[in-house]
Amino acid sequence: MNPPLRFSDYFLSPHFTLAELTHTNHRTLDNTPNEGEIENLRRLAAFLELVKTQLGGRPVMVNSAFRSKAVNDAVGSSDKSQHRLGCAADIRVPGMTPDEIVRSVMTAGLPYDQIIREFNAWTHISIPSLPSLPPRKMALIIDKAGTRTFA
Repeated sequence: MNPPLRFSDYFLSPHFTLAELTHTNHRTLDNTPNEGEIENLRRLAAFLELVKTQLGGRPVMVNSAFRSKAVNDAVGSSDKSQHRLGCAADIRVPGMTPDEIVRSVMTAGLPYDQIIREFNAWTHISIPSLPSLPPRKMALIIDKAGTRTFA
């Protein structure tokens, strides 16, 4: 008989685990998603699989995805952040710049809601907050100069 699955073993898709998409460095804060947020994380993981394929199968490293209210407040993010719903991830891809990631996803026509080059250090990517909503396809840059359209 196999041992029971641990939280860290629970795969949402072939390459992304629930633990990976809920990881936080704020060890004292609870970051456990509810059932609806887990469903959103499943949709996000499926979307990240499309991104991974588009990027030639390269590793997609998730810096941050789901954030509970406590974790979101601790990092100083907006209550309207799609991270709160389990619909956004901040990613890095070894060997690629955030600009290259943004351009590749845009060129592929993937159904992203937002893709943001943040501080030229990582790429924020999200899916629509509800499965029934169409993707807004917003491409932005956020850095010390402010927020503007990705060109």
